[in-house]
Amino acid sequence: MQKESGGAVSGKKKRRDQWSDIRDYLDTQTPEVLIELLLDTAKRDERLHQSLLLKAQRVAGGTDVVKAFRRAIDQATRIKGFIDWRESRSFAANIDQVVESLAELLTSDSAAMLVGLAEYGIERVENALEQIDDSNGEVGGIVQALGDLHLSACELAKPDPQALAERLFRLETTSPFGICSFSAVTYHDALGEEGLRRYRELAEVEWAKIKPRQSSDAYDSHRFHITSIMESLAKASGDVEELVAIKSRDLSQPHYYLTIAEIWAKAGQDDKALDWAERGLQAFPRATDSRLLDFLVTAYLQRKRNDEALQLTWVQFEERASLELYKKLHGVAKQLGVWPEQRERALARVAEVIAAEAAVTNRWRPKPSIPDYSLRVEIALWEDDLDAAWAAAHAGVCNQGLLITLAGKLEPTRTDDALALYRQVIPSIVDQTNNSAYADAVKLIRRIGGIMIAQNRNREFGDYLTGLRVRFKPKRNFIKLLDELSGR
Repeated sequence: MQKESGGAVSGKKKRRDQWSDIRDYLDTQTPEVLIELLLDTAKRDERLHQSLLLKAQRVAGGTDVVKAFRRAIDQATRIKGFIDWRESRSFAANIDQVVESLAELLTSDSAAMLVGLAEYGIERVENALEQIDDSNGEVGGIVQALGDLHLSACELAKPDPQALAERLFRLETTSPFGICSFSAVTYHDALGEEGLRRYRELAEVEWAKIKPRQSSDAYDSHRFHITSIMESLAKASGDVEELVAIKSRDLSQPHYYLTIAEIWAKAGQDDKALDWAERGLQAFPRATDSRLLDFLVTAYLQRKRNDEALQLTWVQFEERASLELYKKLHGVAKQLGVWPEQRERALARVAEVIAAEAAVTNRWRPKPSIPDYSLRVEIALWEDDLDAAWAAAHAGVCNQGLLITLAGKLEPTRTDDALALYRQVIPSIVDQTNNSAYADAVKLIRRIGGIMIAQNRNREFGDYLTGLRVRFKPKRNFIKLLDELSGR
């Protein structure tokens, strides 16, 4: 055994030392032989060939370096037709090799050269991306790496600030996907005061052309880009008035008013914040953004404008009765000490909604339907009112999941009611006819068995299983699970 053990260790050492053997061999070869080996490999490995070529051109210096890199970028980004996600990995690998070579230019001597090459590469790859399914994000990641290289090169090379500002502004406003940030904030150090001033001049010229947006206006990518630029400049300067002026150029949606209100609130200008929120409500009195209404409710409560706060909370609940909005109404009304009466009103509204939905008829539903009491059951469960939940569950139809939840809550004190609900929902689950549904049904059957066996109702449980086997005999996978449950 020891010999075998020693042999195994020896074998591991040999496998581990293969590279050492190769190194020892190479150490004995002349430079000429090594060069031939490398060249021979490069002829069969395109990535190695490209890497060696770019290194050679870089060492040689002169304008040929830029030409060589641009040629490599062109070759790596050249595509014919659409590239799907399966082919995008190979495309990304080719670009990645060029980016690795570009990274070697990040030195004080060649950083200026890298600035232009990185810009060229970013534009080439972004344009190519319009014909690539980059679902895995590899190509986008390489663009980001190019952007990081560009930023570092600009900070190292310190190019002419005005010329840099002009190029950055063009890239920021024209890049198809905008993967990299070319904003003045990102390039603050590289631009300096002179570059920042020029960048702002360019932005303000374009911004002056932007008209207030109407709700019917289609999406405009140029508008989006120039707005983002102006906002970033305003945020960087800390000028709240300027930021609000920019934001107010687009008031086509109610939540844009909320955004401005939140800007003022953050700046400690609560009166201005409230004014903008109220303007939003006036501009969009119907189907107003719920977040805007919540902002106003909070502001009104802080100012003791209690009736207005409660009214706006009711506006939301009446527009769309739901458990979430019922909870919201509960929170405000309880804070004001008026919940009991408001609860009665809310439950009356729920009853109205249930009746109205059941009464709806159309081409596909020519007759009124059975009322769906799911919302009423949901509310009762949240209030832990099991009697109300039970009554609502039997007043019409109800969501299956809610019935199961109700049964679980009834188990400790009202066992027979819990069993009745479980037995009610199991057939509809089995009728879904899929293995996942069968598994869910068996879980509930197991719960029924646990309750009955604990009450010495074993025979009753056995009869129940027999009834299920007869009723669902054609569903063989379900019957197999039943057999496993009963130990057959």
